[in-house]
Amino acid sequence: MNVIYENQEIEGERLELIDNKEGNYYLGPHLTLRRCTVVTRVSAGWLHIRPTRFIDCTIQVKQELKNHDWSSAFLKGCQFTGRLTGCDFGHRLPDDWPPGRENGGIEDCDFTEARLQACRFHGCDMRTLRLPLWPCFTILDPIGRSQELNSLKWPGRSHIIVVSLHTDPPSTVAVTYHAPTVAKRYGTTPEELKSVLEKLDYVVY
Repeated sequence: MNVIYENQEIEGERLELIDNKEGNYYLGPHLTLRRCTVVTRVSAGWLHIRPTRFIDCTIQVKQELKNHDWSSAFLKGCQFTGRLTGCDFGHRLPDDWPPGRENGGIEDCDFTEARLQACRFHGCDMRTLRLPLWPCFTILDPIGRSQELNSLKWPGRSHIIVVSLHTDPPSTVAVTYHAPTVAKRYGTTPEELKSVLEKLDYVVY
């Protein structure tokens, strides 16, 4: 049975999204969560975020959330914990598919207690966000810097993470990686990666 939260404002409550294999969770449309704690233990396929406003919420990811699109959500003053891989945040162009992304945005959010891998930020002011530090690292303006990034000598096969940055959506303003994950996948070490990153003034780590 699907669980649907829509057409309402919820304040100061705890929402537990548990993977019970019996239905999907739908957040939105026309939903505002204010000062709520959202605990998710579901895979991306079971969680559907339609236009929703998260204001001053704590979002606890208890099961790694992979390839989930948050860009239909407007997030302000929220704190994330847990592991997120391949997730998108922020404001996408209105002609992007699917509909609803034009409602998205992110500001004043805290990811310092989260582990992000290959997560992108769109159409936002990164100066308002608190990013996870090493062993995570964030490349700012990855599209604009893609030519320079591709000209660098990367250890192992880790150059793969920058090869296609120029093909990302034009709204992409930053991308965050988890160094141990990159190193293990592409035959290098976090220390060797860091030796490249520490020379770049547009990388936060």
